[in-house]
Amino acid sequence: MTVPLTYFGIHLAFLLPPILILGWLAFRRDRAWWGVRPLSGLGIMIVLAVVYTTPFTNRLIPAGVWWYGEGAVLATVWHTPIEEYLFFVLQPILTALWLFQVRPTADRSLAIPRTHRLLGVAGGLAIAVVGLVLLGDTATYYLGWLFLWAGPVLAVQWGFGSTFLWDARRSLLVAIAVPTLYLWLVDRIAIELGVWVISDAHTTGYALLGLPIEEALFFLVTTLFVVQGITMYIWVLDRIDGVSAWTSASPQFPTSSDDR
Repeated sequence: MTVPLTYFGIHLAFLLPPILILGWLAFRRDRAWWGVRPLSGLGIMIVLAVVYTTPFTNRLIPAGVWWYGEGAVLATVWHTPIEEYLFFVLQPILTALWLFQVRPTADRSLAIPRTHRLLGVAGGLAIAVVGLVLLGDTATYYLGWLFLWAGPVLAVQWGFGSTFLWDARRSLLVAIAVPTLYLWLVDRIAIELGVWVISDAHTTGYALLGLPIEEALFFLVTTLFVVQGITMYIWVLDRIDGVSAWTSASPQFPTSSDDR
């Protein structure tokens, strides 16, 4: 039976309207992030999302982890619908435009204790190792690939900026929670309409208000990627600017061979 709403229709109905509203607010509000830095950070996140997620979906779709309803997609490239590739672009935009309203920040230098960096890397790698173990069971196949895929990215982000992210945790929680909850709702609607179908065989069977836990975790970690990535990108540029300004303002003294 043909689905009542296509995948492209999901984009038009649920992703494009909030993107337009949040984009207008970010452009108009003085307190929102806007300009070269946040937008270039968003551009980087979009490129990384497309490059990193493409092999992931093209591995899981032919394995039967999920599939799409009759007439739900226009065409596929490799094993992935073109609407899915479009989602790789729209989700970072939606998440980032909400992030621009929140503007997480913390007064933290780039000098982070080595122990914190090691713990951040270890946390991300531990998630990847758990994922590798879970791949051995059919029921945890989706969950295993999700952890294995997410772990290295989280290791890099947490290893670089875990202390800064912790200092900004309250505003980061708001920046992460709102788009995650909204995407959970959209995903739940799409599954209910049969736009895509999640395999019972490759999932644990646990659900959050009818949403498979694997899907909930997918949208949580992808939102984490975008929010943490852009926030740390702006943090680094701001700290570099601060160092440059301090250096420029410092008095310069002539030197002689006797001073060496």
